[in-house]
Amino acid sequence: MTVFNPQMSSSAAFSILAMTPLSELMALAERATIGHHGGIVNYSRKVFIPLTRLCRDPLEIQHGPQSLNEPLETYLSRLKAAGLSTLPGTAAEILDDDVRAIICPDKVTARELLDVMRTAHEVGLQSTATIMFGHVDGYEHWARHLLAIRDLQEETGGFTEFVPLPFVHMEAPIWRSGKARSGPSFREALLMHAITRLALHPLIPNIQASWVKMGREGVASALRAGVNDLGGTLMDESITHAAEGQHGQPRGIEEMTTIAACAGRPLRQRTTTYGVVPASQFQMAGS
Repeated sequence: MTVFNPQMSSSAAFSILAMTPLSELMALAERATIGHHGGIVNYSRKVFIPLTRLCRDPLEIQHGPQSLNEPLETYLSRLKAAGLSTLPGTAAEILDDDVRAIICPDKVTARELLDVMRTAHEVGLQSTATIMFGHVDGYEHWARHLLAIRDLQEETGGFTEFVPLPFVHMEAPIWRSGKARSGPSFREALLMHAITRLALHPLIPNIQASWVKMGREGVASALRAGVNDLGGTLMDESITHAAEGQHGQPRGIEEMTTIAACAGRPLRQRTTTYGVVPASQFQMAGS
């Protein structure tokens, strides 16, 4: 079940976004999620380790081989041999260079970011995929981004999950300079999660809601719009907090369980790559 067929242009996808009632899209997305996951909501136990900043996003990954004057594939292969197994998909923002020229002119282009992720997948590294929305973007940019991610996933199969990230505007320089709007509406946030599920299903089976960006009530609603993953439990997040966001603080298993229960869904701990957590590492409530 998908909203976009493989040959659909971003303009045609835009038309679907603009014309389809949100309630219908949410119902379709929830049906696809329950059909694939049986209603289970995943979460992972995360502890912030400063050294992970070494390979935080594709921008930094690209900088490494440039500094060492070696091919990207060689550089990533050496990282993998040293023990790296996954990469975060941050810095994707919107995969449209007109938008990127406004919100992140100092970052890699859309093609360069996709090339980094493609090469990472080809050497055996898995990664997340993200989109940041609600600033200067429109529905057509959403569609273009999702189609690009879907095409790469069809080629490599390397994305473990997709994470929509609502733009948190407070104190963000682009908002303070009057170049961006004040983040997405609640309706737009739910629409993004629903469309993401339908556009990427079943190629990327896991859609994550960011409680850091959306908060408890927002995430509970997103569980009815195609979401099956709540991200990490222990995370003292800094980026959203610096932008004056209200939700970038630690969340424990008790709160994760409550959020899932609000949607009538069971909670299950997972590994980074959505594997089964060994009993010796399982996080119990209260720990």
